This record gives sequence, structure tokens and C-alpha cells, in this order.
Amino acid sequence: MYKNYCNQLEQQKQPQQEKMSDLAELWKKLSGAKYPDECKSLLKQCLTQELFDQLKDKKTSLNGTLADCIRSGAKNLDSGVGLYACDPEAYTTFKPLFDAVIKMYHKVDTINHPKPDFGDISKLDFGDIDPSGEMIVSTRVRVGRSHDGYSFPPCSNKEARIDMLKKTEEACATLPGELAGKMYRLEGMSKTDEQQLIDDHFLFKNDDRMLGDAGGYADWPIGRGIFHNPKKTFLVWVNEEDHLRFISMQMGGNLGEVYKRLVNVSVHAGLFFK
Repeated sequence: MYKNYCNQLEQQKQPQQEKMSDLAELWKKLSGAKYPDECKSLLKQCLTQELFDQLKDKKTSLNGTLADCIRSGAKNLDSGVGLYACDPEAYTTFKPLFDAVIKMYHKVDTINHPKPDFGDISKLDFGDIDPSGEMIVSTRVRVGRSHDGYSFPPCSNKEARIDMLKKTEEACATLPGELAGKMYRLEGMSKTDEQQLIDDHFLFKNDDRMLGDAGGYADWPIGRGIFHNPKKTFLVWVNEEDHLRFISMQMGGNLGEVYKRLVNVSVHAGLFFK
């Protein structure tokens, strides 16, 4: 038992040493790029030598490192932001960097994000915002959500993605009424289903090099899926970039109906993952 424990520690130590070597190379490329001619990302502007030295040895409880967060931005010097959270703890473990980037992106001096509140959907002051149908073709509202206890793309792995897809499929199976539908797993998907999802503009692909360098397409397409109801007014993307993306949509301008549908899904008991 002690021997197995030591082997596990050694296995964890080796990837960590590799990440430190990787971090040095990433920092060399990022810091060596001239601003703004060669790189003007928010990462480039915010990650100073002093801040790098302060954060380089830190890691999250899920073994996320600074290298995981900056890899894509360092490899793609034309990035706009260049920073990916490796897991939920990245926002606290690497807080000075993430706070600086968030403030610059949103052009604010302080971070004081309000607690999420969907409001009372029985008392919405909006409904169909284009009753004549002359201006709005379709309406869409979407939100991103994350499973508790799992890393984000830079540090995720095949087993975690498979587990998240399974949990999401089980949760979606509890959706009532018009929200009930079917999960389409990208792995092993039939050509017929694939073409239909393409025709519906529902299928997501692995063609973003910045997300790819952040780890977003590792083990593609394993652990990815798309759920939608028969009316095609509600859609879930699983492990595209966020763990989950909920999308409510329909033709016309009835924003009220679209929003209510999204809220009903977001608060549905089966979709509060632990």
C-alpha cells in the first residue's frame, strides 16, 4: 500500500515537473513578443515579470497550473484575451492575473459581480417584442454552466468528460413536457444524425485553434454531446467549451417565452449537479 502511494506521488510529480518546463517555454515566447506589434492580448498586457514570479509555483487542488492557464495565449500571440481558467479555483489561486484581465476586458475598476437572479418569470415586463413579425426573424438566449468538482478544458481528461456527459444525459432525461428530448453523442454518431445536426446548425466542431491549444479538443469527440427537444426550441451542448451550454430559441420575437424556457431548465432540480 505504501509503495502504491509513493508511485502515485511520483506520477503526480513527473507531470508537474513537465509543466514547469513547459511554463518556462511559454513565458519565454509570451514575454519575448513585442507589444503591441507582435502581441497585444490582455494576457500580454497584464502578466508582468513580477506577477509571473509571484504565480509560477502555485497550483490548484486539481493540479491546475499557470502554464495551463496561459498556454493558448502564449502559443497564439494574436489572441484577444489569451487566458483560460484551468478549473474553478484558478480565479482564486491566480487571482491577481485573472482580476487584472477581467477588469481590463470589462473596463471596470473593481470586480463586484451581483449574485445571479433570474427574477420572477411570472411577472416579466416583456413578452413578444415584435408582434408584427416585421423586424425579428428569431430569438435566442443562452447560458453557460459548469459541473461542480471538475476541471475546465485546460486540465480536463477523457474520463471526466465521459462522466459529465453521462450525468448530463441522465439529468436531461428528467426534463418534463416540451423540454423532453434526446441526447446525441458525437462519438459514434451516425451520418444521418450528423447531417441533420449540421442542417439545423446545432453541431459544434473542433476548428478553433485557440481553444484547441487550451486543451478543448483533447480526445475528440469522446465525452461530447448535443441534446435537443423535438420542437428544436431547447438545446444543450456538452463539453464544447463550457461543460454545459443551455440554449433556448424559437422563431419570431417572443423574448418572454424564450427566456422563461431557459429559466425553467436552469432551475430544474435534476440539473443541479453535485
